[in-house]
Amino acid sequence: MSSKLKPADRIRTEIEQRIAAGDYLDGEKLNEVALAEQFAVSRTPLREALQALRAVGLVELIPNRGAFVRRPSMTRLVEMFEMMAQMEGWCVKLATRRVTAAQRLYMGQAARDCESALAAGQIDAYYAANNRLHHMIYQASGNAFLAEETENLYRRLDPFRRRQLDMVGRLEQSMSEHTAILEAMDLGDEDRASELMRLHVNTLGATYSDYLTLMEGRRSSAG
Repeated sequence: MSSKLKPADRIRTEIEQRIAAGDYLDGEKLNEVALAEQFAVSRTPLREALQALRAVGLVELIPNRGAFVRRPSMTRLVEMFEMMAQMEGWCVKLATRRVTAAQRLYMGQAARDCESALAAGQIDAYYAANNRLHHMIYQASGNAFLAEETENLYRRLDPFRRRQLDMVGRLEQSMSEHTAILEAMDLGDEDRASELMRLHVNTLGATYSDYLTLMEGRRSSAG
């Protein structure tokens, strides 16, 4: 994790990724003393991280009992990705009509940063650039409410979107999908850009399912 992250953000991100990787079971109690020791922090940043996880529905804090993992079922995640696909498709449709020259330049730079990270095999750098690209598309939609709600759902799905990039070949596929979406936007073809974005996001959900199956298989073999 980046040393630039605040302790609470570093802890939150790490626990999110563990949940997304299936390292924690739904309903599992988190040992706060052990986590504080593991991350070499006081209970204050740990509790701040747990509050942030509670806000996105990944942890339930029960008074006098502790913190418990609330991992979405695969059915629930599929539903969320389906909704995300529609929302992002709408964003890119509107953005194709309304994008400014400055926003277009920003998206182009984010896409180039994705290419550089892909060439270097840097998954975290790719995902950071990917985030910037998607968030700029939301802003370029010109609909602040839609952008805000899409950002909120993106935040809830963030750890699961990140994990699917660990699948072999997914970085290259994702980059190809981005290129096709931006090309459709450049041509002013809002319907094609929207459909490509919906397919892109739905692919994320399917690939995450494949990732989870792979990880569960590895754990079974190791056990």
